[in-house]
Amino acid sequence: MKVTLLGTGDAIGTPKIGCSCPVCAGASHTGRQRLRAAVLVEVGEKHILVDTGPDLRAQLIAAGSPHIDAVIWTHGHYDHFMGYGEFYRVQKVPPVYAAAPTLDYAGSVFSFLSLEEHAVEPYRPFSLFGAEVTLLTVDHPPMPTYGVRIEHDGAVLALTSDTNDRMPAATKEALAGADLLVLDAIVPPGYTITKHMNYADALKMAEELRPKDFRCTHASHLIPWDTPHLAMDGETFEL
Repeated sequence: MKVTLLGTGDAIGTPKIGCSCPVCAGASHTGRQRLRAAVLVEVGEKHILVDTGPDLRAQLIAAGSPHIDAVIWTHGHYDHFMGYGEFYRVQKVPPVYAAAPTLDYAGSVFSFLSLEEHAVEPYRPFSLFGAEVTLLTVDHPPMPTYGVRIEHDGAVLALTSDTNDRMPAATKEALAGADLLVLDAIVPPGYTITKHMNYADALKMAEELRPKDFRCTHASHLIPWDTPHLAMDGETFEL
């Protein structure tokens, strides 16, 4: 299983429009960016996207324009699903797998597409191209939101999506011991955002879950580029 983190920024992205903070100024000077949420998972010859953020066109071109065979949505926030419209007149629109509330909301936006929807219940694994996929309930109030666990040939990818550290015990159990754990960490230590973990929260969660490797994602422009364990756009893992 090959995993590429296409987008590792928060809803605003880095650099933030109109911001001259050191992180944004440095990003503007070097052309560096944190694009919005999308993860490309390759299982054999098949390509799965976890989330389709609004930067999807640029992300797919940078990844070599792969044909996308399926999409998994974690929740119905703009920065996690809106890029799905980029499939219009580009390829056969891929089927979408998500919890029913996510499909009801996000799917309604794309009424101009012939959308094949598959409602998925949390904690009930389903098979996708030989991989076992499980949606995991997380806490991102008030939006129903889900992490994702993907297992293929004994390798496990675990994504928390947007969440604070108050995850159900069943979710932690499913995330524990992954080959790669990707954790929401939107701001540096000392900041409190009730819907998300900060960087210190993410480090503590990683210590508890003990993955083989982990990255912090969904980073805002407040987090410096050289932060340890910080995910980078385009970073790839062979699991």
